[in-house]
This record gives sequence, C-alpha cells and structure tokens, in this order.
Amino acid sequence: MAKIPLKSPEEIKVMAEGGEKLGRILDEVLGKIEPGVSTLEIDSWIENRIVEAGGEPSFKRVPRYHWTSCVGLNDEVVHSIPKKEKLIRPGDLLKIDSGMLWRGWNTDLSWTIEVGGKTRFSKFLQAGEKALVMAIEAACPGNRVGHISEAIQRVIEGAGFHPVEVLTGHGIGRKLHEEPLIPGVLKEPLLKTFPLEPGMTLAIEVIYGQGTGEIVLESDGWTISTKDGKIAGLFEKTIAVTESGPLVLTPVRFSEKG
Repeated sequence: MAKIPLKSPEEIKVMAEGGEKLGRILDEVLGKIEPGVSTLEIDSWIENRIVEAGGEPSFKRVPRYHWTSCVGLNDEVVHSIPKKEKLIRPGDLLKIDSGMLWRGWNTDLSWTIEVGGKTRFSKFLQAGEKALVMAIEAACPGNRVGHISEAIQRVIEGAGFHPVEVLTGHGIGRKLHEEPLIPGVLKEPLLKTFPLEPGMTLAIEVIYGQGTGEIVLESDGWTISTKDGKIAGLFEKTIAVTESGPLVLTPVRFSEKG
C-alpha cells in the first residue's frame, strides 16, 4: 500500500479555515442560481469569490484545465467545462464542483441541486445527500476506506440507483489529488483497503446515476456524461479523520435552508 500523507492538527486547522470559506462561497452561489444564468457565469462568480477571500482556485492548477469549477447539467457526471452558451433552465439538475487553495492547502467540494426546487428529483437527491452523510460517519480511526465505499454503495443501491464505479473520491492536502482513492463501491475485500488513521484528509465523493452508472467521455476531452443519458448526481465534502471521529472541513448549509 502507498504511504498516505498525514496532517498535523495545525495543518488540519488551516484546511478547515479554507474549507469554511469554500463552503460559504458555494452556499452563496447556490442561492443565486436561477434560469437564464450560464454555467460560465457561475464559474466566474466562484472564481471572483475565491480570489476575494484570499485563496486560489485549485482546479486552475490542474494541467490543461482553465476554469475554477466544473459545472454540469442533467446527464453530465463530472469535469463539465463551464460554457457561455450553456444556460440554466427550470428543472435542470445542476452540479457544481470546485476547489480552493488556502495557505498552501487544498479543499474540494461538490453539490447538486434541482433548479427551481426539489420536486422531480427529490428522491434522487436525498439518496446522494444521505450517502454522503453515512460515508462521512464511516470515516473513523479503526475503519478502512472500504467502510466508506460500502456506506455509499449501500445507500445508493438501496434507493434504486447506481454508483459510478470507475470514478472515485481521493485524499487531499498539499496536492488536490492524493492517495488513497475512495471508490463508491466496495471493489475488493474490506481488509485489503486502506486503514483510516488520524491525520488523513479525504475528499469523499458520492458519484451516481439514475440509470446504469456507465459513463462516456465527451468530445471536449473533459466532460464525462452517463452513457444512457439519464441524470447523474454528485455530492462531495472534504473531511479530516481525527481521534474523535470525522471532522467536516467544507460545511455546506444550502440543503438546511429547505
């Protein structure tokens, strides 16, 4: 097994500072979403707020990616390029994924909403939010990465949907993507997965589809969509594993507002 970078309490505190800022930014942006806004405009809002907060967009540090966020609609799963011509419509399923570098440390955060309120896709969205809650609860010392994967799979499949098996969450810290990978399904015996230790910082992602969960890469070379054209959801938070249990570093309060 690869060596997992462990963070000190002081380093986790800095990540929590950045994560709190990123969470507030996403909350603010989600509250501004309305039909007619372009996905590129959303990206611009996020970039401006990250810079105003004293941070740097993590995603712009990814080679060949030139945007602050990924903003996907409906059947788009992840890595959706923001575009001026892509306008939000009532009833769209909107996914926003962004990261922030704060004092040398990254945090990563994603959320999905139905534009205009939770009506058509309420069961679908509730499953993703619940799976993220249960996955975070499983991120305790003494457990393993497989416990996180198992929690995601149990909730998503139990609701009648399918995790996207080939896409994963990941470790995070000085680098945006670190070990370990965190699948949304248990792919190997539990005891062969990474043990969770205090000091690990993880971007836990629930990536799932209404249909089969199979995916295709679009012609832009970034956007990944569902193969069957059915909707996809994405929920992600950055957490730290501590002696007393998981600590959420990127709080999102949008769902609490109703």
